[in-house]
Amino acid sequence: MRLYLPATLGTLAELDSEGVIGVGDDVVVAEGDSEDQEYDALMTAAAFAALLAGELEPGGRRRVVVVAELAVADLPARIALADVVAVHADPDDVPDEGADPDDDLGWYATQEIATLLG
Repeated sequence: MRLYLPATLGTLAELDSEGVIGVGDDVVVAEGDSEDQEYDALMTAAAFAALLAGELEPGGRRRVVVVAELAVADLPARIALADVVAVHADPDDVPDEGADPDDDLGWYATQEIATLLG
């Protein structure tokens, strides 16, 4: 099962430092493994991430989506860094009004999380 977790930079920092993040109600599960279905899930999670960034991080405009791959059918309460396959995020120069909802997100490997946070 591939999960798309809407996140903020703060959530990403928690994943980087603690190795786990909680799964909220706004997690998006890809309906299949076609590129179109995965892209739809990513962009749906990105829309939730934009709302989270605006609510939880004053002045925050970057959309962040953590992508995890799990071998279980049930949704867990937490995701470990070992299950994360990628992070998608807006570039750090997002305009003050936020990214256009149709803008693609950049792809980052898990090894790049610290760089993304810096």
